[in-house]
Order: sequence, then C-alpha cells, then structure tokens
Amino acid sequence: MVKKMSKNDSTTLYDGWYKNADPRTQDWFLMSSVWPQTCIVLSYIYFVTKLGPRLMENHKAFELKNAMVIYNFSAVGLSAYMIYEFLMSGWAKGYSFRCEIVDYSNSPMALRMAATCWLYWFSKMIEMLDTVFFVLRKKTKQVSFLHVFHHSVMPFTWWFGVKFSPGGHGSFHALLNCGVHVIMYTYYGMTALGPAYQKYLWWKKYLTTIQLVQFVIAGIHIGQIFFNGCPYQYPIILYLIGLYAVLFTVLFLNFWFHAYVRGKRLPMHLQNGKALQNDNCIHSNGRSHSQRILNKDD
Repeated sequence: MVKKMSKNDSTTLYDGWYKNADPRTQDWFLMSSVWPQTCIVLSYIYFVTKLGPRLMENHKAFELKNAMVIYNFSAVGLSAYMIYEFLMSGWAKGYSFRCEIVDYSNSPMALRMAATCWLYWFSKMIEMLDTVFFVLRKKTKQVSFLHVFHHSVMPFTWWFGVKFSPGGHGSFHALLNCGVHVIMYTYYGMTALGPAYQKYLWWKKYLTTIQLVQFVIAGIHIGQIFFNGCPYQYPIILYLIGLYAVLFTVLFLNFWFHAYVRGKRLPMHLQNGKALQNDNCIHSNGRSHSQRILNKDD
C-alpha cells in the first residue's frame, strides 16, 4: 500500500532539496524562491497568447521603431559583455571542454562565473520582451509555439542552474548562445532601422542555420560527459540542457524545413518564383494562366 505524503512530508522534502542549493546565490535577486519567476513566466504566456492579442484586436499597431532599435542593440551589447565575462571567469582561463565541475568556492573567479550565470538567467527574463513587441506591433504570426515555448522554458532551466550549479560544464552552452544572440539581435536591430538597411540583411536565411549549429554543438558538448566519467555535481542540470538541445534541434529543423525548403520565409520575389514554378509543373499542359502570361511575354 502506497503511503500518502502529508503536507509536512512535502515541506520537509522541499526544504531538504533547497538545502543543497548554492548558498552564494541564495540572496540574489529572484533567487530565493522559484515562485516569483513562475508568476512572471505565466503572466508572460497569458499576455502574449490571450490578453495582448485581445487588447490589440481593435487597436492600431504600435510602431515602436525607436524602442526596437534601442532594445535590440542593447541586447547585442549585453550579449557581448556576457561573452567576455564567461571567457574571463572560466572558458578562457583554463576551463576544460571535456569535463569541468562547478567551483563553489568564494574565489574571485568562481564568484565572477556565478554572477555571470545569474546575469545570463536574468537576460532570459528581459528577452521575453521580444514577444511583447510582436504583440504590440500586431505581428501575431511570429508568436509561434516554438517562440513562446523557448522564452518560457529558458528562464526555468537557468534559474535551477544558477540556484544549484552556477558555472562549470553547463555554462558552455550559455557562452555559445550569447555568441548567437550577438548575430541575431544585430539582425533585428538593423531590421528595426528601416528599409534603407534591408540591402545589408542578405544573411537572414542563415540565422536559423546558425541556431541549429548552436544546438548541435551544445548537445555534443553536454553528451560527452556521460561517457567520460565526469563527476559533475548536478548531472540533472546537464540532462536538462541536453534534452533542451535535442528538443530544439528537432523544432528548429522543422521550422527550417517549412520556412526555407517549402519557401514560407523566403523573400517575396523568391516565394513568387517558387509558386510560379510549382504552378507550371502542375499545369504542364500549358493551359494555366501563369503559363499563358509567360508565353505572351516571350
């Protein structure tokens, strides 16, 4: 017979679990409990999927050009700063790419790494503004499941990372992600500047590929420690990162296929060309309207 867990037992289990947390980060902003962050994420999901679209339904889209330019290039600067901090607090100072356990000491470098991990987690909270801007600008087609899921999951995985293992092997994918975000937010910032900068954005189609490469590298980097005997203190954190890498590799592959193989995210003139080509194949007998136009032009 299974014994039902009492409220006291649940509290004891919860408190015992928290006792294993890193005491250095305990009193840092929003680190004492998971519930404030949970409320923020749930409010984010509700706003971008329900409340925001409902409020904007009969409201003219906000332009937000200046806000978008400032936000995106600020994100570039923050990501570049975090790259420097991740490098100077470990990855350029002797961290092993094969196995690196967390340094829980109060040494300057260990504290610097923990602080950088916290800043990276906090940046995930800030990045939820990406979707808020989509909603306020009535770009609801961009509020996809992949987009919302990504911005909802990342804060949770990294809150636990900062709470229990801020640094070590699990911080490499954050360094990698910051590099991707420098490229990504540069693109978004240039897009926000207006049509005059569109000619410099020929590399848009490579953004998804860069993100895919990121997830593959992160997955390989995490996966290797399960075969080399690395004594990482909280392997559950690495399992979460590995699962995240695999899941988003699949989701981004699906997005990449529909966006660029099927042509849904190609530039408009290429979409039209692809549609025309398909139309010609379907109406190979020469009787389609598009084929008659081509014949007339010839």
